[in-house]
Order: sequence, then structure tokens, then C-alpha cells
Amino acid sequence: MNPTIESHTLEVPGVRLAYDVRGDLHSAETVLLMIGSPMGAHGFTTLATYFTDRPVVTYDPRGVERSVRTDDATESTPADHADDLHRLIEVLGAGPVDVFASSGGAVNALALLERHPEQVGTLVAHEPPLSDLLPDREVLAAVAQDIHETYLSRGTGPAMAKFIQLVMFEGRLPVDYLDRPEPDPAMFGLPTEDDGDRNDPLLGQNMGTSTTYQPDFDAIIAASTRVVVAAGVESANQMTGRAAAVVADRLGEELTVFPSNHGGFLGGEYGQRGDPEAFGPKLREVLRY
Repeated sequence: MNPTIESHTLEVPGVRLAYDVRGDLHSAETVLLMIGSPMGAHGFTTLATYFTDRPVVTYDPRGVERSVRTDDATESTPADHADDLHRLIEVLGAGPVDVFASSGGAVNALALLERHPEQVGTLVAHEPPLSDLLPDREVLAAVAQDIHETYLSRGTGPAMAKFIQLVMFEGRLPVDYLDRPEPDPAMFGLPTEDDGDRNDPLLGQNMGTSTTYQPDFDAIIAASTRVVVAAGVESANQMTGRAAAVVADRLGEELTVFPSNHGGFLGGEYGQRGDPEAFGPKLREVLRY
């Protein structure tokens, strides 16, 4: 039986954060906080069903879905998100918590760990897209800037097609990557016409605020938190998987391989599906350490 979901809001500087609680925060079981970025709480709907024996908390990062900004800023840094997470864990009153963090959420969780390691017992950092740690960082930065500029000038379809092509690319990006033909948005079921909307939280922000973040590895190593860095078996040679391998190496840890790909825990959320039937049990196994 799935637990009742209670939705709440938390006022923090610059944003009204929306978060959801499944289960009893006063349970003897450790709270599991699931975070993404810019993906919101909805993306963990399926994965949360594999943890009905413990309280699970999800949230929408600032500027995403229900977490409406109250300032006029257009971008957020990992430090901003880390402060939000710190305040959220404080208000839960249930720390230290375990954290499963994926993609940009993993970057934000590493930033949280640098600042407030006492709040996290175990962190599973799944494919943090820290492309600035990779040998092809200069090409990756140019491609990210091109995607952002494409979004501003031509809209969601062309920009998202470029983003999908980037994240699916296997191996190191060649120096002539941007000289290659642009992908057709229709190939990915994306619109080819510009609808004028510029509110996409992924494409609307310069991805460099997350991908160029430089973790303080010494501080993370010094923390008492157990850190597990993970990558999908299908995405290990893609940008986010390659970055995860570098992070694991810098922390002196073995990379933990999870089923499926970058979105392996998705069960149809946002129209995407990984392999949650294998991903959920693998995450349970890792957290039971």
C-alpha cells in the first residue's frame, strides 16, 4: 500500500519551495530525500513506490514547476540549490537524511555536502553532469552555449533536439562537433515551430552554472557522509556517465553501476521510461549498506 502524499511549501529567500512527504517523518526509518535538477518531484513518482517502508521526500527546485520564484533572478547556482536543500532538511526535522540525487540534483547535493555534511548520512550521486571535469570540456562548454543561444533565438524544439543529441553522444566530443548538421526536432517528436515560450527551466538557464561547478573534493572526502557515485550501464560512456566516473575517481571511490541510463528510474514521467523495476531494487541494495 502506497503512503499518503502530503504537499507543503517552504518560504526561503527568493522562492517558495514546494515539497512532498510520503510516510511518517517521525518514523524510526531514515528519511530518503530524492532530488533532481531541473527535474521536479514528479520525476520520482515511480521510484518512490520502491521505498514505501520509509519516509520519502521530493521537491521542486527553485524556478521549477510549483516552486515559484519570488525574486527577479533568472538563473540559480548549485550553491543556491544547496542552501534551499539545507533549509528543507532543517524544516523536516529528521536529519541526517539519505539522499538519492540525479543529474543536476547530484551536483546540488555535492554542494550541500561541502557546506552541511552533518545533514546527510548517505548520498547516492547519480550521473552529475560536471562536464568541466572532462578532457573535452572546452567543446562541451561551446555546445552548451550553442544550445542556450538556440533556445533564446529559435525556441524549444531546435534547442531540445540539440540537447538530446548531446546527452546521447558516446565518448569524447570531437573538436568539429558544432560543424556537424543540426538534428531535426521532428526526429525526437519535438515541435519545429517556435511558440514564443521561454520558460523552460533546463534550456532557459545557462547550463554552465551546473556543468562548470567545481566541487570541493577535499571537503567531501573529509565529511563523515558515505558517498556513492553512480552511472547507468547504458550511459557510462555518455557525458554524464563519464563525468560520474571522474567524480568517483577524485573521491577515491569505485563507480557504482546502475541499471539502464541517465533516466533509468523513470517510469513514464515526462514521457520517458528507463528500467525502474531494476533501478529501484538496486538503489535499495546500495542504501542498505
